Amino acid sequence: MLIGLSIACIVTILDQLSKYLVLNYVLGTYNYIKVWPFFNVVNAWNTGVSFSMFSSNGNAGTIVLSIVALLIIAMMLWWLKNEKSLPTKIALGMIIGGALGNVIDRLRFGAVFDFLDFYIIDYHWPAFNLADSMICIGAAIILIDGICNAKKGENKQ
Repeated sequence: MLIGLSIACIVTILDQLSKYLVLNYVLGTYNYIKVWPFFNVVNAWNTGVSFSMFSSNGNAGTIVLSIVALLIIAMMLWWLKNEKSLPTKIALGMIIGGALGNVIDRLRFGAVFDFLDFYIIDYHWPAFNLADSMICIGAAIILIDGICNAKKGENKQ
């Protein structure tokens, strides 16, 4: 469990640090900075969940989304406590840290700060941040680990 909690702490700290630096030192008064022909650093605030779904316009939505996220974090901590697979422990730490980083934003600002904007021509992927990246990578690791363990179980039979 210690490895998962350590990773969660590191991810949360790196997420909050990256958001602070981008918001206060990289962007400053700019709404966006073009970095490459396919990537911008932007100032985007997400009041909903992934891809701005369930956007909340007020304190009630912020509180509800934060409570739901904290309940999910609690369930993942329980899973982490009982998990035997090292890759899944690492992945759960990434997900917990990412979720916690976004909850901190939501409670501090009423929205999550997103700043990574990838695009092709005029087709932009929704802006995201380090926390979102860690959640997605962690989920992918859990899926891959689950598939690999299922195949190992099939081979034993």
